[in-house]
Amino acid sequence: MKERLIEQLGNKPTPFYYYDTELLQATLDAVLKEASDKENYHIHYAVKANANPQILNIIKNAGIGVDCVSGGEIEASLKAGFPSDKIVYAGVGKSDWEIQLGLRNDIFCFNVESIPELEVINEIAGQENKVANVCFRINPNVGAHTHANITTGLAENKFGIAMEDMLKVIRLSQSMTNIHYMGLHFHIGSQITEMDDFQALCVRINELQDQLEAEGITSEIINVGGGLGIDYSDPDKNPIPDFKSYFGTYKEHLKLHPGQSLHFELGRSITGQCGSLITKVLYVKKTTAKQFAIVDAGMTELIRPALYQAHHKIENLTSKSESEETYDVVGPICESSDVFDKDINLPQTLRGDLLAIRSAGAYGEIMASCYNCRPLPKTYFS
Repeated sequence: MKERLIEQLGNKPTPFYYYDTELLQATLDAVLKEASDKENYHIHYAVKANANPQILNIIKNAGIGVDCVSGGEIEASLKAGFPSDKIVYAGVGKSDWEIQLGLRNDIFCFNVESIPELEVINEIAGQENKVANVCFRINPNVGAHTHANITTGLAENKFGIAMEDMLKVIRLSQSMTNIHYMGLHFHIGSQITEMDDFQALCVRINELQDQLEAEGITSEIINVGGGLGIDYSDPDKNPIPDFKSYFGTYKEHLKLHPGQSLHFELGRSITGQCGSLITKVLYVKKTTAKQFAIVDAGMTELIRPALYQAHHKIENLTSKSESEETYDVVGPICESSDVFDKDINLPQTLRGDLLAIRSAGAYGEIMASCYNCRPLPKTYFS
């Protein structure tokens, strides 16, 4: 990556995002290869990870669907050419106009998170003379080995419907004229690398399915969300996540009932490794306690380290030095949390050097802001 990037983009103004589209395509190929031999598996790309139009176009051409969490994401997906019948729409707070948008475009399914939301969807669907397909997002109270800010499947989280309310809400939906119950939806968190977490989810889904079967309720689909993590520490060694183990866990441990289809919502695992944030060193500042590499990118371009202490590998692309020194790599934003990493070893780093902050293809560009009146970063592709 280093030589090709410097040759093509070394003179471009920084900071910017660089996307390796060959790696993105290879990742999509790996997803489809591992899922294709599993009966009735359907993949939806989680648009919240990265909604760059060129990225969406490549993913659309792979033939998979999308998972959206806002009306804006639905609009972006439709603009990119995703078929509306491959769009699922989740989110704990759907606005009326967003629900109308989904209904008017005949999206595949709404993942519903509360009884009040169900009632509003039914009302608006009646006004639109539509029948809304719904799955119910059930909070399975299954923990995940990940950062607390990106767990979503515990009882304390804001997401989903409590298990003890599952039967009640399904019965309610079946009494509504403008609602069609399709199945159950789950999502336990993000950046999960231990397959035991997904196995625990399978066990819980099997239990819930047995409860519904005892009540004579059948579900057309089961949606297990996403959550598969990537290797932030060594992206070159593991550029493509372990999709074989991921899909294999569900094949082995989830008991699908006859005629059911299984849906996945993968985001980070598809786009995470294909993107890097490229930034230039403005100053090297030494104090009695620290040595800082101050770069021209900040939390405005990549907020993950400031938001939940996320780690990204940082590489010096241009240093010719064979000796290493220890640096805190920090940005220019007027916030103490504007730090990419602390006490990391890099080749001797000088003003003007280009640094690559790796594994930034998910929750990087999409979360960029204009704080401090800074412009949004440009993007380039190989």
